[in-house]
Amino acid sequence: MKILPFRLKPNQDLRQSLKDFAQIQKIEAGFILTAIGSLKQAAIRFADREEITILHDKFEILSLTGTIANTGVHLHITISDRNGKTIGGHLVNGCIIYTTAEIVIGVSEEFRFLRTTDPETGYLELEIDF
Repeated sequence: MKILPFRLKPNQDLRQSLKDFAQIQKIEAGFILTAIGSLKQAAIRFADREEITILHDKFEILSLTGTIANTGVHLHITISDRNGKTIGGHLVNGCIIYTTAEIVIGVSEEFRFLRTTDPETGYLELEIDF
């Protein structure tokens, strides 16, 4: 396994930055090992909903998990507000970094993650190439 740490700075878009990083680093099968930081805007799609919820406030990133590859990403995030209330869901573009995001990605060199449309779900789903 290869480990790739990096940091995002204020005003960067979390999801788009991860997609760009996967392209630049040519990541074929990555996964989030750890991620912490803060947001000044959160964009989340909740379970079984099509619409995206935009939240304007300061949030701590408590967890970020999922797969990342140059073919696409699938990530979920958990954040907390200034009162400690937590919320989470599917990470979409529009999560804007407030002060920092410290992210460590693990990369498997044995696999390749692809995203193909699953006829049953209608979504781009993970396909693993050995």
